[in-house]
Amino acid sequence: MSAVHPPQATTLQLAVVGAGPVGLALALSAARRLPAARVCVYDRLPVSHDVSGDPRTLALSQGSVLALQRLGVWAAMAERAEPIQAVHVSQQQPGLLDLFGRAPAPELVIRAQDEGVAQLGAVIPYGALAAPMRSAWLAACAREPQRLSVRWGSPVSGVRTVPGGVEIDVGDGADGALVEPHHLAVIAEGGVFAEQARKAVARDYGQTAWVGTVGLEGGEEGVAYERFTPHGPVALLPLSGTTRADDGRTLQRRAALVWCVDQRDDPVAELSDVQRLAVLTHLLPPHVGRLRSISPLKHFALGLNAERTLVQGRTVRIGNAAQTLHPVAGQGLNLGLRDAHELVSRLARSADVDRALRQVEWQRAPDRWAMIGATDFLARSFTWPWPGLSTLRGAGLAALGQVGPLKSLLARRMMFGGR
Repeated sequence: MSAVHPPQATTLQLAVVGAGPVGLALALSAARRLPAARVCVYDRLPVSHDVSGDPRTLALSQGSVLALQRLGVWAAMAERAEPIQAVHVSQQQPGLLDLFGRAPAPELVIRAQDEGVAQLGAVIPYGALAAPMRSAWLAACAREPQRLSVRWGSPVSGVRTVPGGVEIDVGDGADGALVEPHHLAVIAEGGVFAEQARKAVARDYGQTAWVGTVGLEGGEEGVAYERFTPHGPVALLPLSGTTRADDGRTLQRRAALVWCVDQRDDPVAELSDVQRLAVLTHLLPPHVGRLRSISPLKHFALGLNAERTLVQGRTVRIGNAAQTLHPVAGQGLNLGLRDAHELVSRLARSADVDRALRQVEWQRAPDRWAMIGATDFLARSFTWPWPGLSTLRGAGLAALGQVGPLKSLLARRMMFGGR
């Protein structure tokens, strides 16, 4: 295999590895904001692979929704997205707080109307998000084939930094694999925690997430619930597809379920669907409504796996390729979209690629590490056997719910990240 040196022309040649939502968001943004750049997207899946039916659930912050609107793709996916009008965080067992009759309930409620926004975010199936982004990129490539392209069924087996750029090995790494030069490579192909090679900052939480959907009667529409329990957090995220009577009354709502438990003493694995519904009814606050049905649940291991830096030479990692987080805050995708936005913004402002990359590293670090630290602390706190820990967590929730400015600060942080 002969070495191929990166192009020396001043036109930026950008490789994006991974055609998931984060990679395509970066590619679409680069196509708009870097009009002279050549952008090539590589993906290991063939073009025939249909992503539209992927039911995995994603929580989008309002900042992410606005970013997708700016990219011109939100209109094609909005119909299957369910707005989040409120977030309700509570604790099942307040511990010693029960002894104080006047103590505030250990809960925090954030409402969009209180924050002066139309919604706090939205919940959408992966397929409903990814398929329109795929279509948008294919349409962009058809309009400008001389500078925009996509390589389906082309796994990238290696990326090397060389003077002036990178070399990308396209194929399985055997003799005859293609070596393609670019000025910059962005890795946006992450995968799930259990399948990833361990990065610089790695922690196995020893927890399992059980995911699926539930059907609900009653309760408030458009509310995302997070419930801290002794075994771990349980989340319900509102989904589209509400069933209504002829007079407009809500008959049944759908919600995505994320149920986190200890791997070593998994209380979910051996339960029947009826038993799972009964346990969830006990764990969740009554105002979520009545749980009427539950889908088959899938499960995956939970952990933290993060790079210390986004930038290594002329290679940048974003999204799950840079940091895989516990789903306790539902912020992994949103963090990746902010990574993509900032990278393109810096490249658009500076013709010096290395200077732009240094700025990206410094600008993204506070937001990244604040979110990594917060989710890591919450995830690990469920494994600590310290007496009174649940009491402290409940007291913190109750106090935060009573202090308006702090609650608004948290709401803005969850909607738009650190800015």
